[in-house]
Amino acid sequence: MIEAASLQQLRPEIAAQIAADKYLLVQLRDEICPLRGNVHRIQSRTATSISLVAADGGNNSIRFDPFMIQLVRVVDSSNNEYCLEVISPTTDIELLAQRQFEGDRPVTALGELMAFLGVRTLPELSSMIHPAERGYPASPKWVGTYRSLVEWAILFKIIRTKDFASDTLVVFDGLLRSKLFARDNFLRMMDGIQDAIRDKWEQQHRRLYLVGVAKHSAVLERYQTAMALEGVLTCDYPAYVEVPREVEQRAYTWWEWARGTDIETEREELTKSIAGKMHFAKFGRGRRDPVWPVDILISQMEDTSTILGYLLADATEGFPVPYYPRCLQKAHQNAALVDFDFEVLQNEVLRGLRDMLGAEAPVLDAFSLRDPDPAQRRYS
Repeated sequence: MIEAASLQQLRPEIAAQIAADKYLLVQLRDEICPLRGNVHRIQSRTATSISLVAADGGNNSIRFDPFMIQLVRVVDSSNNEYCLEVISPTTDIELLAQRQFEGDRPVTALGELMAFLGVRTLPELSSMIHPAERGYPASPKWVGTYRSLVEWAILFKIIRTKDFASDTLVVFDGLLRSKLFARDNFLRMMDGIQDAIRDKWEQQHRRLYLVGVAKHSAVLERYQTAMALEGVLTCDYPAYVEVPREVEQRAYTWWEWARGTDIETEREELTKSIAGKMHFAKFGRGRRDPVWPVDILISQMEDTSTILGYLLADATEGFPVPYYPRCLQKAHQNAALVDFDFEVLQNEVLRGLRDMLGAEAPVLDAFSLRDPDPAQRRYS
């Protein structure tokens, strides 16, 4: 706890630092002020909305598990399960890639994406997945990369193969950009998605829209104070504003994260990681209702008002998070492994350990009674 004397010492230092940095806020306000004249009202529209989510690996960590077993599980907002598999950081990456195929025929969504892109190994698909070096374990971070790749692959498969009975909004959990893919694999995948969207209209007369919604964004965090001061999206009705690429670039450490294929330049290579155009959207009628970063597929920019109208209809019923897309919240609830489901999984891991240990298995019974995080008591 900060003592009163320390607080008295810090107060003038904080005030002096804020005064010295005042020009930064002035600069942010100057950058964001032009957006005030480009705010558009969102009119609610009705359409089917679906979303899919990969279960968060951080919420599925197994106690007493020396193998760091992780579940890769992807579920949609209607509780349809598209993937359920077990991997660990020591899983053989080459064998994992082979599991996606039977001979030359893909048998999983990830296998279908790999076949579409013409790759047969995971390092070819993603530059962030590498085999373990001899004598050194593989970084456990690749498991999260693999989970995200599976999520993208299932999105790819749903849009290309599913028959839609009506116009449908597909809501992706996150922005429509990714640096996980090697070379130009991401843009080639998105080209395949856009071809499928076009085919759905030409062959089935069904409009299919893809939108990405994020919980956080470096751009929004940088400008939210300036937006409040300049009155951007502080209206008493649902509204959105398009975020210029140059505003995005000022918020990111790497300019590539803000330069999409809608930007033409002679000297700089276009990024291969972005398929969406960022917007800020407020779905509530309150002046201080939350603002969300939303990526509209670049090829569907002319339908922005329609897409956000569909998203508004879904977000209006958002629960438990107000004015956040309901289909995303349902998908998260369906994907989460908690309570009884998690206990069943935990027991299966312990059963496998007992079978492996044989006569030494009783040690696990005593070990399982230990407090998994005794340091947590410092917050009691």
